[in-house]
Amino acid sequence: MEHDYVLHWFEQGDMDFATAKHAFETQRPQPLNIICYLCQQSAEKYLKGYLIYRTGEEAPRIHSLTKLCALCSQWNVSFDEIKSECNALNPYGVQPRYPDEIEIDERLTKLALGNAAEIKAFAPLQELRMELEETT
Repeated sequence: MEHDYVLHWFEQGDMDFATAKHAFETQRPQPLNIICYLCQQSAEKYLKGYLIYRTGEEAPRIHSLTKLCALCSQWNVSFDEIKSECNALNPYGVQPRYPDEIEIDERLTKLALGNAAEIKAFAPLQELRMELEETT
């Protein structure tokens, strides 16, 4: 897989995360469900970018961060370190998009932002990203 393509996945994750942070900090009323959804989406794109690079194949057509993290762990066991963050964000991939599916408050939203930030900053992802940026 071309390095630019993988980097594009990371950049899309960055945009989702930046949008979530911006919405949390500036919008009133805060769209908590959308913020949590974007946090999940950012993590999904980081994990899929890693898998695309490692496998040389298209991104898996799954949205479960728990499953994506487990797939990443097959390539690098240190991904087990972010398993709890992935599990915490996992419900936000579908449920917040529908009314009355999940009760989200400001505390949960702050946790989602923190979990997404942890995944974004996770060393193996950052190391891959730096490696790819140096070769493009």
